[in-house]
Amino acid sequence: MKEQVIFTETAPRPAGSYSQAIVYGSFVFCAGQTGNAPETNTLVEGGIEAQTRQVLNNLANVLQEAGSSMDKVLKTTVFVTDLDNFDLVNSIYTEYFKNKLPARSFVQVARLPLNALVEIEAIAHI
Repeated sequence: MKEQVIFTETAPRPAGSYSQAIVYGSFVFCAGQTGNAPETNTLVEGGIEAQTRQVLNNLANVLQEAGSSMDKVLKTTVFVTDLDNFDLVNSIYTEYFKNKLPARSFVQVARLPLNALVEIEAIAHI
């Protein structure tokens, strides 16, 4: 099987040495997305709620570029800097996964790149 590197201008440029996503066979492995606006590559204002929405929009755009969608996500990992935000992030998250909730891990971390409050990575199928 051949690997395909995915890049779209509708999601932020990677902040390091990685790809937005890799397609391998019928699977899409998405790098973690933070709440950066694609146009400025800086975190959106509005705290955890605005960042969570931007993260999920970025993820949806990467998946679309790869020929997939949020409906085809199998597994996510959600990283937050404050687990007290679980309910708020979870309520926004479920808006984006209306038809099927993927398997998920939800963990608190000490710090995220660019001082983001939330990051989400995903594995999907095409």
